[in-house]
Amino acid sequence: MQSMKPRKQHKARLQADLHARHKLMAAHLAKAIRVQLKRRSLPLRKGDEVKIVRGTYSGKEGKVAEVDLKALKVYVEGIVRKQVSGKEVQVALEPSNLIITNPVLEDPRRKVVIDRSRVTKASSATKGRQGE
Repeated sequence: MQSMKPRKQHKARLQADLHARHKLMAAHLAKAIRVQLKRRSLPLRKGDEVKIVRGTYSGKEGKVAEVDLKALKVYVEGIVRKQVSGKEVQVALEPSNLIITNPVLEDPRRKVVIDRSRVTKASSATKGRQGE
C-alpha cells in the first residue's frame, strides 16, 4: 500500500485479495519461538495457541478456534461474552492484539513458508559479503 490516507487504507483492506488477506492475518511470535524459527511473525491458523496482549481480554490465553478472512478477525476458544438474551458468543479479536505462543508446525505448507524465509535471509546475508 502506497497511500497514507485513512480512506485509501480502509478501501485497500476491504478490497484485498485472498492472498493479501492471509498476510493481514499475521500475528507476532513469542520471543522464544521468534529465536527458534528466525521469524518475527506468522499468519494465524486454527489450532495455534495465542495470548491476548491488548484489550478487555488481555492476559488470557487459548487456542485459535476460527480465522475469519472476510472480516479479518480471529476467534479464540474460551473467550466469550454474554449477549443481552443470555446467549454466549465468541469474541472477534484483531490479529494484531495477539501473540502466538505455540504455532502449529505440522502443516507442510507452513513449513515451506518458514524454510523459504530462512533461505532468503541467509542468501541476502551472503550477497552483502560478496561485494567486499
